[in-house]
Amino acid sequence: MSHKVLLIIPAFNEADNIEALIANLHRHKLDAVIINDGSTDNTASICRQLGANIVNLPCNLGIGGAVQTGYKYAYEHGYDIAIQFDGDGQHPAEFVPALITPLLNDEADMTIGSRYIKKEGFQSTFARRMGIVYFSRLIRMISGKTVTDPTSGFRAVNKKIMSIFATQYPTDYPEPESIVHVLRVGGRITEIPVVMLERVGGRSSIHSFRSVYYMIKVSLAILIDALRGSRIKSI
Repeated sequence: MSHKVLLIIPAFNEADNIEALIANLHRHKLDAVIINDGSTDNTASICRQLGANIVNLPCNLGIGGAVQTGYKYAYEHGYDIAIQFDGDGQHPAEFVPALITPLLNDEADMTIGSRYIKKEGFQSTFARRMGIVYFSRLIRMISGKTVTDPTSGFRAVNKKIMSIFATQYPTDYPEPESIVHVLRVGGRITEIPVVMLERVGGRSSIHSFRSVYYMIKVSLAILIDALRGSRIKSI
């Protein structure tokens, strides 16, 4: 039985990166939808010129809203697996087969591409690495599960998790919070080693003074989600 696999690519002002990314997807013959999150540059026009499948949001919803739009699209179009894939060129497409293998073998409900298993390639900034260690420890303290790269945006889910994320997904900086949510509803999470690249152009959504807000907000969101207990039925 063949499985329908879709890459969800949130993009906000990624004109510097999107052309190379689309070419890479074409080389690997990957099915993708680009969620143009109210970009003010020519991201949308580049996508149209290259014939990419694109959903244009009328305003900027932020990373959570853009990714949830992608999950809704994947679920409503009958996909079996959805993969989050950054629009900044940091995620090499050649790791997609390894990322989805645990899902195809029914060994996991979510897989996360971790740069910290083999520790090769771009390892992010020092400040962000410290944040990653902090969130990894917080998730382990709450759930008992060790996730080495909880802020990784390179991840895949099966249809069960896709259906949850299509209706309920964290709004702001959702990666660590969504991990806790999956674990809380009984989902199985595994990581696979990947090599990530450094962003070529544009600007990350996590920078400078906003990192303090990021740490506090996500920590509170994770704790609140963990305290919800069994309000949502296990998958």
